[in-house]
Amino acid sequence: MIETDQQLQQFLATIHGEKLLAIDTEFKRIDTYYPILCLVQIATQTAAECIDILAIEDLEPLFDKLYQSECVWIVHSARQDIEALYYLSKRLPNYLFDTQIAAHFLNHPAQISYQKLTEILQGVVLDKAYTRLDWTTRPLPEPAIEYALDDVRYLIKNYSMLNTQLLAEQKFDWLMAEGQDLTDVGLYVPNLTQAWTRIKGLSALPKSTHQKAAQLAAWRESEAITNNKPRKWIMSDEQLMNYSLGKEKLSDQAKKSFTDFLTQHPELVETRIQVNTHQMPTKTEKQQKNDLQKLIQKIAVQYNLDETLIANGKSLMKFIRGDQSVKFLTGWRYHILKEELEHAKQS
Repeated sequence: MIETDQQLQQFLATIHGEKLLAIDTEFKRIDTYYPILCLVQIATQTAAECIDILAIEDLEPLFDKLYQSECVWIVHSARQDIEALYYLSKRLPNYLFDTQIAAHFLNHPAQISYQKLTEILQGVVLDKAYTRLDWTTRPLPEPAIEYALDDVRYLIKNYSMLNTQLLAEQKFDWLMAEGQDLTDVGLYVPNLTQAWTRIKGLSALPKSTHQKAAQLAAWRESEAITNNKPRKWIMSDEQLMNYSLGKEKLSDQAKKSFTDFLTQHPELVETRIQVNTHQMPTKTEKQQKNDLQKLIQKIAVQYNLDETLIANGKSLMKFIRGDQSVKFLTGWRYHILKEELEHAKQS
């Protein structure tokens, strides 16, 4: 395991010309708002190493390599890895090949694990013994380091096999477009005005309380960020809803903090939110949804796709009710659906 800046420099020199980087991370996120990045594992065609992020003083050389414009990240279920690295580097990868998404394009289950995919593709059964390890532990047990390295050792071969099939089925560009979506900085930068979307059960509150709930959610998010604590440690959803309803009252100190926060964020004073309450579909809507699902199923079979990758029931109902922002009206999805959707409109 790489534990010194000098060892890191030596490793980076050995992979200087490598463009395909198999990447995984280990982090802890139990009592903090931000993930504590502990390890970064990198494999290339010729090398594989664990980098002890907690021991390295200067991470910039590592980031310079990871975020080179020509480097392709090969990751399985990439979002949390991108996030954990983003909070330290404030950078995002340029090209991403997510093997979990790639597998879904080839009709494997949507959330297939790295272990299961590796077993299917390579016949290798990987150990799961250290799934719940506290990765801030030092020194790390040697078997745990091997476990972490296994998470990248087989990634490049998985990538190669999936990539060959994607190219054969003309889906490579689709996969890269999905990867590009994961490099949207908006996924990783806290948005106070959207903090209310994290409240479970908000739709059960009276509409008159929604503005207060949204403001409290924004304040809770800000406090969680400032104190680097989980938002539920600042205020649970149940407490937040009780404060919104007036069933509980903030302490004097919390009330002052909340008032000061709103003063600093005037955009939240008049905030308006749109909570989607469950509205039962009409008979006509049910028929329209059924017709669209049959269309999706037909296209899915044609392209050897899981139909939910194209559109799920929720997005179909949104579309039926006039929402033009649904994902299947853009990109590769619209490309394969356009003709059928136009035909459905005319019939």
